[in-house]
Amino acid sequence: MSLNAFLRSSALALAAVTGLAATAQADTFKWITFKPQGAGDAQAITTQWLVDQFAERTGGKHSIEVFWGGSVAKTGEIPEALAAGVGDFGDIITPYFPDQMPLNNAVGFFIPQPMNTLQVGQFMEEMHATYPQFSEELESQNIHAFGFRPLEDYGLLCTKPVKSAADMKGLRIRSYGFAYPKLIEALGASPVSIATSEAYEALQRSIIDCTPIGPALARGWKYDEVAKYYIEVPLGASFGHLLAMNLDSYNGMDDETRAVVDQLGKDYLVEYARVVDEDAARVRELWKGDLGVEVIPFPKEELLGVLEDAGVKDVRQEWIDKANGLGVPADEIVKNFEFDTPS
Repeated sequence: MSLNAFLRSSALALAAVTGLAATAQADTFKWITFKPQGAGDAQAITTQWLVDQFAERTGGKHSIEVFWGGSVAKTGEIPEALAAGVGDFGDIITPYFPDQMPLNNAVGFFIPQPMNTLQVGQFMEEMHATYPQFSEELESQNIHAFGFRPLEDYGLLCTKPVKSAADMKGLRIRSYGFAYPKLIEALGASPVSIATSEAYEALQRSIIDCTPIGPALARGWKYDEVAKYYIEVPLGASFGHLLAMNLDSYNGMDDETRAVVDQLGKDYLVEYARVVDEDAARVRELWKGDLGVEVIPFPKEELLGVLEDAGVKDVRQEWIDKANGLGVPADEIVKNFEFDTPS
Protein backbone atom coordinates (compact mmCIF):
# COMPACT_ATOMS: atom_id res chain seq x y z
CA MET A 1 0.00 0.00 0.00
CA SER A 2 1.29 3.48 -0.85
CA LEU A 3 1.78 5.98 1.94
CA ASN A 4 -1.09 8.16 0.71
CA ALA A 5 -3.42 5.18 0.46
CA PHE A 6 -2.35 4.02 3.90
CA LEU A 7 -3.03 7.43 5.42
CA ARG A 8 -6.42 7.65 3.73
CA SER A 9 -7.43 4.22 5.01
CA SER A 10 -6.13 4.99 8.49
CA ALA A 11 -8.02 8.25 8.63
CA LEU A 12 -11.20 6.48 7.54
CA ALA A 13 -10.65 3.80 10.15
CA LEU A 14 -10.23 6.43 12.82
CA ALA A 15 -13.38 8.22 11.71
CA ALA A 16 -15.31 4.96 11.76
CA VAL A 17 -14.11 4.10 15.25
CA THR A 18 -14.81 7.49 16.78
CA GLY A 19 -17.67 8.80 14.70
CA LEU A 20 -16.27 12.18 15.66
CA ALA A 21 -13.75 12.93 12.96
CA ALA A 22 -15.26 16.26 12.03
CA THR A 23 -16.07 17.44 15.53
CA ALA A 24 -13.34 15.98 17.76
CA GLN A 25 -12.28 18.45 20.41
CA ALA A 26 -8.70 19.67 20.38
CA ASP A 27 -8.17 18.64 23.99
CA THR A 28 -8.72 14.94 23.29
CA PHE A 29 -5.55 13.30 22.00
CA LYS A 30 -5.45 9.96 20.16
CA TRP A 31 -3.18 7.08 21.21
CA ILE A 32 -2.70 4.36 18.58
CA THR A 33 -1.32 1.00 19.67
CA PHE A 34 -1.00 -2.60 18.52
CA LYS A 35 -1.63 -3.85 22.07
CA PRO A 36 -5.08 -5.34 22.82
CA GLN A 37 -6.77 -3.62 25.75
CA GLY A 38 -7.58 -6.92 27.40
CA ALA A 39 -4.02 -8.25 27.27
CA GLY A 40 -3.65 -7.68 31.01
CA ASP A 41 0.13 -7.41 30.75
CA ALA A 42 2.48 -4.68 31.94
CA GLN A 43 2.18 -2.70 28.71
CA ALA A 44 -1.63 -2.64 28.69
CA ILE A 45 -1.88 -1.94 32.42
CA THR A 46 0.62 0.90 32.42
CA THR A 47 -0.71 2.46 29.22
CA GLN A 48 -4.03 2.88 31.00
CA TRP A 49 -2.16 4.21 34.05
CA LEU A 50 -0.50 6.86 31.88
CA VAL A 51 -3.79 7.85 30.26
CA ASP A 52 -5.44 8.22 33.66
CA GLN A 53 -2.49 10.21 35.03
CA PHE A 54 -2.54 12.55 32.04
CA ALA A 55 -6.18 13.44 32.66
CA GLU A 56 -5.55 13.87 36.38
CA ARG A 57 -2.41 15.96 36.03
CA THR A 58 -4.04 18.28 33.50
CA GLY A 59 -6.99 18.76 35.83
CA GLY A 60 -9.36 17.17 33.34
CA LYS A 61 -8.56 19.83 30.78
CA HIS A 62 -7.02 17.27 28.44
CA SER A 63 -7.56 13.56 27.86
CA ILE A 64 -6.22 10.71 25.76
CA GLU A 65 -8.40 8.19 23.95
CA VAL A 66 -6.65 4.90 23.22
CA PHE A 67 -7.34 2.97 20.02
CA TRP A 68 -6.27 -0.53 21.02
CA GLY A 69 -5.34 -3.64 19.09
CA GLY A 70 -4.17 -2.10 15.83
CA SER A 71 -7.63 -0.71 15.10
CA VAL A 72 -6.12 2.40 13.48
CA ALA A 73 -2.56 1.35 12.61
CA LYS A 74 -0.80 -2.01 12.76
CA THR A 75 2.59 -2.45 14.40
CA GLY A 76 4.61 -1.72 11.26
CA GLU A 77 2.45 1.27 10.33
CA ILE A 78 2.63 3.26 13.56
CA PRO A 79 5.72 5.42 12.81
CA GLU A 80 4.23 6.60 9.51
CA ALA A 81 0.80 7.07 11.06
CA LEU A 82 2.21 9.17 13.90
CA ALA A 83 4.37 11.20 11.53
CA ALA A 84 1.31 11.99 9.42
CA GLY A 85 -0.82 12.96 12.41
CA VAL A 86 -3.23 10.03 12.21
CA GLY A 87 -2.50 9.69 15.94
CA ASP A 88 -0.98 12.01 18.52
CA PHE A 89 0.55 9.32 20.76
CA GLY A 90 1.65 5.77 19.94
CA ASP A 91 3.88 2.79 20.70
CA ILE A 92 6.82 2.12 18.37
CA ILE A 93 8.62 -1.24 18.60
CA THR A 94 12.05 0.21 17.95
CA PRO A 95 13.86 -2.96 16.72
CA TYR A 96 11.34 -3.27 13.88
CA PHE A 97 12.80 -0.12 12.32
CA PRO A 98 16.60 -0.54 12.37
CA ASP A 99 17.27 1.56 9.27
CA GLN A 100 15.08 4.43 10.44
CA MET A 101 16.34 4.43 14.02
CA PRO A 102 19.90 3.08 14.26
CA LEU A 103 20.92 5.19 17.27
CA ASN A 104 17.77 4.40 19.21
CA ASN A 105 18.39 0.69 18.59
CA ALA A 106 21.74 0.78 20.39
CA VAL A 107 20.91 -1.81 23.08
CA GLY A 108 19.98 -4.42 20.47
CA PHE A 109 23.57 -4.56 19.22
CA PHE A 110 24.99 -5.25 22.69
CA ILE A 111 23.36 -8.42 24.01
CA PRO A 112 24.31 -9.65 26.54
CA GLN A 113 24.59 -6.50 28.61
CA PRO A 114 24.32 -5.93 32.38
CA MET A 115 21.41 -3.49 32.71
CA ASN A 116 17.94 -4.37 33.96
CA THR A 117 14.62 -2.95 32.76
CA LEU A 118 14.76 0.30 34.74
CA GLN A 119 18.44 0.84 33.95
CA VAL A 120 17.93 0.39 30.20
CA GLY A 121 15.14 2.97 30.29
CA GLN A 122 17.35 5.37 32.27
CA PHE A 123 20.14 4.78 29.76
CA MET A 124 17.83 5.81 26.92
CA GLU A 125 16.72 8.89 28.87
CA GLU A 126 20.35 9.84 29.39
CA MET A 127 21.20 9.36 25.71
CA HIS A 128 18.39 11.66 24.63
CA ALA A 129 19.30 14.26 27.26
CA THR A 130 23.01 14.18 26.42
CA TYR A 131 23.28 13.61 22.67
CA PRO A 132 20.85 15.55 20.46
CA GLN A 133 21.44 13.10 17.60
CA PHE A 134 19.18 10.54 19.33
CA SER A 135 16.22 12.92 19.27
CA GLU A 136 17.09 14.36 15.87
CA GLU A 137 16.97 10.87 14.38
CA LEU A 138 13.27 10.74 15.31
CA GLU A 139 12.44 14.40 14.73
CA SER A 140 13.58 14.06 11.11
CA GLN A 141 10.59 11.70 10.80
CA ASN A 142 8.23 14.10 12.64
CA ILE A 143 8.31 11.89 15.76
CA HIS A 144 9.16 12.81 19.35
CA ALA A 145 9.99 10.25 22.06
CA PHE A 146 8.71 11.37 25.45
CA GLY A 147 9.33 8.06 27.21
CA PHE A 148 10.80 4.57 26.91
CA ARG A 149 9.51 1.07 27.58
CA PRO A 150 12.28 -1.54 27.81
CA LEU A 151 11.54 -5.23 28.02
CA GLU A 152 12.23 -7.37 31.07
CA ASP A 153 15.46 -9.18 31.91
CA TYR A 154 15.86 -12.11 29.54
CA GLY A 155 17.05 -15.67 29.91
CA LEU A 156 16.32 -18.73 27.76
CA LEU A 157 13.15 -20.80 27.97
CA CYS A 158 13.94 -24.31 26.72
CA THR A 159 12.30 -27.66 26.16
CA LYS A 160 15.28 -29.44 27.73
CA PRO A 161 17.65 -28.63 30.59
CA VAL A 162 20.71 -26.52 29.77
CA LYS A 163 23.31 -26.13 32.49
CA SER A 164 26.41 -24.99 30.62
CA ALA A 165 27.71 -23.80 27.27
CA ALA A 166 28.48 -27.42 26.44
CA ASP A 167 24.75 -28.18 26.63
CA MET A 168 24.10 -25.43 24.07
CA LYS A 169 25.95 -27.28 21.33
CA GLY A 170 23.63 -28.22 18.50
CA LEU A 171 20.51 -26.62 19.96
CA ARG A 172 18.18 -24.62 17.74
CA ILE A 173 17.47 -21.28 19.38
CA ARG A 174 15.00 -18.66 18.25
CA SER A 175 16.83 -15.62 16.93
CA TYR A 176 15.95 -12.10 15.85
CA GLY A 177 17.44 -8.63 15.78
CA PHE A 178 21.11 -7.77 15.61
CA ALA A 179 23.10 -9.45 18.39
CA TYR A 180 21.25 -12.72 18.94
CA PRO A 181 22.22 -14.57 15.73
CA LYS A 182 25.96 -14.16 16.29
CA LEU A 183 25.69 -14.74 20.04
CA ILE A 184 23.81 -17.99 19.50
CA GLU A 185 26.38 -19.14 16.96
CA ALA A 186 29.21 -18.26 19.35
CA LEU A 187 27.59 -20.52 21.95
CA GLY A 188 27.64 -23.41 19.46
CA ALA A 189 23.92 -23.39 18.76
CA SER A 190 21.99 -22.67 15.57
CA PRO A 191 19.94 -19.46 15.26
CA VAL A 192 16.44 -19.92 13.82
CA SER A 193 14.37 -16.93 12.74
CA ILE A 194 10.87 -17.38 14.17
CA ALA A 195 8.24 -14.71 14.78
CA THR A 196 7.02 -14.21 18.34
CA SER A 197 3.53 -15.38 17.38
CA GLU A 198 4.94 -18.61 15.91
CA ALA A 199 7.31 -19.55 18.75
CA TYR A 200 4.72 -21.50 20.79
CA GLU A 201 4.13 -23.98 17.98
CA ALA A 202 7.84 -24.04 17.14
CA LEU A 203 8.67 -25.07 20.73
CA GLN A 204 5.79 -27.55 20.82
CA ARG A 205 6.87 -29.21 17.56
CA SER A 206 10.61 -29.14 18.40
CA ILE A 207 11.38 -26.80 15.52
CA ILE A 208 13.31 -24.83 18.13
CA ASP A 209 14.68 -25.94 21.49
CA CYS A 210 14.87 -22.54 23.20
CA THR A 211 13.82 -18.92 22.88
CA PRO A 212 15.22 -15.80 24.55
CA ILE A 213 12.49 -14.35 26.76
CA GLY A 214 11.66 -13.16 30.27
CA PRO A 215 9.27 -14.84 32.73
CA ALA A 216 6.37 -12.39 32.32
CA LEU A 217 6.42 -12.57 28.53
CA ALA A 218 6.85 -16.36 28.61
CA ARG A 219 3.67 -16.62 30.67
CA GLY A 220 1.88 -14.01 28.56
CA TRP A 221 2.56 -15.97 25.37
CA LYS A 222 1.99 -19.27 27.25
CA TYR A 223 5.32 -20.63 26.02
CA ASP A 224 5.77 -22.16 29.48
CA GLU A 225 3.01 -24.66 28.63
CA VAL A 226 5.33 -26.38 26.16
CA ALA A 227 8.83 -25.49 27.44
CA LYS A 228 9.54 -26.38 31.06
CA TYR A 229 13.11 -25.18 31.66
CA TYR A 230 14.02 -21.55 32.25
CA ILE A 231 17.76 -21.01 31.98
CA GLU A 232 19.10 -18.00 33.90
CA VAL A 233 21.42 -16.84 31.13
CA PRO A 234 22.24 -13.20 32.08
CA LEU A 235 21.27 -11.58 28.78
CA GLY A 236 20.07 -8.35 30.41
CA ALA A 237 17.00 -6.33 29.46
CA SER A 238 16.33 -5.59 25.81
CA PHE A 239 15.13 -2.21 24.63
CA GLY A 240 11.61 -2.44 23.34
CA HIS A 241 9.33 0.52 22.69
CA LEU A 242 9.38 4.25 22.25
CA LEU A 243 6.51 6.14 23.85
CA ALA A 244 6.19 8.44 20.90
CA MET A 245 4.25 11.50 19.79
CA ASN A 246 3.61 13.27 16.56
CA LEU A 247 6.19 16.05 16.75
CA ASP A 248 3.69 18.70 15.65
CA SER A 249 1.23 17.60 18.34
CA TYR A 250 3.95 17.78 20.97
CA ASN A 251 5.19 21.20 19.87
CA GLY A 252 1.61 22.46 19.62
CA MET A 253 0.90 21.83 23.30
CA ASP A 254 0.98 24.73 25.73
CA ASP A 255 4.00 24.81 28.03
CA GLU A 256 2.06 23.43 31.01
CA THR A 257 0.71 20.41 29.12
CA ARG A 258 4.06 19.70 27.49
CA ALA A 259 5.67 19.70 30.95
CA VAL A 260 3.08 17.15 32.11
CA VAL A 261 3.95 14.89 29.16
CA ASP A 262 7.69 15.22 29.82
CA GLN A 263 7.31 14.28 33.48
CA LEU A 264 4.87 11.48 32.72
CA GLY A 265 7.45 9.89 30.43
CA LYS A 266 9.92 9.68 33.31
CA ASP A 267 7.32 8.54 35.84
CA TYR A 268 5.97 5.97 33.40
CA LEU A 269 9.34 4.21 33.23
CA VAL A 270 9.41 3.77 37.00
CA GLU A 271 5.81 2.53 37.14
CA TYR A 272 6.30 0.19 34.20
CA ALA A 273 9.50 -1.31 35.67
CA ARG A 274 7.69 -1.87 38.97
CA VAL A 275 4.80 -3.67 37.27
CA VAL A 276 7.16 -5.78 35.15
CA ASP A 277 9.18 -6.85 38.22
CA GLU A 278 6.01 -7.74 40.13
CA ASP A 279 4.69 -9.71 37.18
CA ALA A 280 7.96 -11.62 36.74
CA ALA A 281 8.00 -12.48 40.46
CA ARG A 282 4.39 -13.69 40.24
CA VAL A 283 5.21 -15.93 37.28
CA ARG A 284 8.21 -17.43 39.05
CA GLU A 285 5.91 -18.42 41.92
CA LEU A 286 3.50 -20.01 39.45
CA TRP A 287 6.39 -21.93 37.93
CA LYS A 288 7.18 -23.44 41.32
CA GLY A 289 3.61 -24.73 41.56
CA ASP A 290 1.27 -26.27 39.05
CA LEU A 291 3.10 -24.95 35.96
CA GLY A 292 6.16 -26.99 36.90
CA VAL A 293 8.87 -24.93 35.20
CA GLU A 294 12.38 -25.65 36.48
CA VAL A 295 14.69 -22.64 36.82
CA ILE A 296 18.32 -23.54 36.09
CA PRO A 297 21.33 -21.29 36.78
CA PHE A 298 23.84 -20.75 33.98
CA PRO A 299 27.55 -19.97 34.51
CA LYS A 300 27.94 -16.24 33.84
CA GLU A 301 31.61 -16.63 32.94
CA GLU A 302 30.72 -19.03 30.12
CA LEU A 303 28.41 -16.45 28.57
CA LEU A 304 30.89 -13.60 28.94
CA GLY A 305 33.59 -15.78 27.43
CA VAL A 306 31.95 -15.55 24.00
CA LEU A 307 32.08 -11.74 23.91
CA GLU A 308 35.47 -12.06 22.25
CA ASP A 309 33.97 -14.07 19.41
CA ALA A 310 34.63 -12.36 16.07
CA GLY A 311 30.99 -12.43 15.02
CA VAL A 312 29.78 -10.92 18.30
CA LYS A 313 32.43 -8.21 18.08
CA ASP A 314 31.50 -7.43 14.47
CA VAL A 315 27.88 -6.75 15.44
CA ARG A 316 28.96 -4.36 18.18
CA GLN A 317 31.39 -2.64 15.87
CA GLU A 318 28.61 -2.12 13.35
CA TRP A 319 26.74 0.11 15.79
CA ILE A 320 29.94 1.87 16.88
CA ASP A 321 30.71 2.77 13.27
CA LYS A 322 27.16 4.05 12.70
CA ALA A 323 27.24 6.14 15.87
CA ASN A 324 30.66 7.61 15.13
CA GLY A 325 29.48 8.47 11.63
CA LEU A 326 26.62 10.46 13.15
CA GLY A 327 28.94 12.37 15.46
CA VAL A 328 28.10 10.42 18.61
CA PRO A 329 30.99 9.40 20.93
CA ALA A 330 30.39 5.66 20.70
CA ASP A 331 33.38 4.64 22.81
CA GLU A 332 31.91 6.48 25.80
CA ILE A 333 28.42 5.13 25.28
CA VAL A 334 29.39 1.46 24.95
CA LYS A 335 30.93 1.50 28.43
CA ASN A 336 27.34 1.19 29.66
CA PHE A 337 27.20 -2.29 28.12
CA GLU A 338 30.31 -3.64 29.84
CA PHE A 339 30.00 -6.19 32.62
CA ASP A 340 31.89 -5.58 35.83
CA THR A 341 34.94 -7.79 36.04
CA PRO A 342 36.14 -9.24 39.36
CA SER A 343 39.08 -7.31 40.82
